[in-house]
Amino acid sequence: MGLDEIMTDLFAENRKPTYEIADEMIKRLKEKGNFIPSSMNARREYAFVLLQEYRKYIDE
Repeated sequence: MGLDEIMTDLFAENRKPTYEIADEMIKRLKEKGNFIPSSMNARREYAFVLLQEYRKYIDE
């Protein structure tokens, strides 16, 4: 919920797809009420997928 808006905001802020940005995306998603797994392995995988999606968004 809210991922498109978050990616739009980050892109407007000229933020590059880094793991710091993945952490920021997770933080913003959590603030919007999304479930974020507490397991470090799950969070790492989630961050990886978010970065892939953000890279696709930037390329478009």
